[in-house]
Amino acid sequence: MDKEEFENILKKTSKEINIELKKEQIERFFQYMKLLLEWNEKINLTTITDPKDIILKHFIDSLTIQRYIKENSYLVDVGTGAGFPGIPLKIYRKDIKVVLLDSLNKRINFLNEVCKELELENISAIHSRAEEFAKNKKYREKFNVVTSRAVANLSTLTEYMLPLTKIGGICICMKGKEIEEELKDAKKAICVLGGTVKEKNEFFLKGEERISRNIILLEKIKTTPSKYPRKAGMPSKEPLK
Repeated sequence: MDKEEFENILKKTSKEINIELKKEQIERFFQYMKLLLEWNEKINLTTITDPKDIILKHFIDSLTIQRYIKENSYLVDVGTGAGFPGIPLKIYRKDIKVVLLDSLNKRINFLNEVCKELELENISAIHSRAEEFAKNKKYREKFNVVTSRAVANLSTLTEYMLPLTKIGGICICMKGKEIEEELKDAKKAICVLGGTVKEKNEFFLKGEERISRNIILLEKIKTTPSKYPRKAGMPSKEPLK
């Protein structure tokens, strides 16, 4: 896909979610896509390799949550993978400070390269498991916004996310369709970890096919007990129920 076609598709699809992108932002997204495809030949970053799908299922999908993020927020993207949603949010929102968290060092190398090539400021990539990261006093309950996209079931996810969230801050859990059962199963975990369900929003990404998405917003209303998160691996093996 050449740059002109990329620009036309990105402009059109971003307008559908009420976002107007500037020329320099479009240029950064194009660079990001090129780096993603180039690195994906060396390390497994994404199974989505068609440029149209990258635009819709990675870039636009990531930007759908920007409306929940207040100005000058400090955000951590847990299990960011190839940088979604953290990097698209940072490209669009210069005002926010972003931490990209991932447990695989080869992904961190990719993320550092993207941030350098795109000349993004106030963004860092950290190599750590979420369970260990949340025990670090420098980061525990320090973030206004904690995001995660397609990482784990909601019971497990809340144990990764809520310990990092400031009281009054929010977790934005990006999920696919059919979320009701997950929400029901996660009820106890959300309560124990100091959160409450603020909103549940279902919508569709409008590409060649309608793709169902759910955004679960959790608000942090009290301090997370110090014993959480449990040691590495426990939240996924034995989710709180």
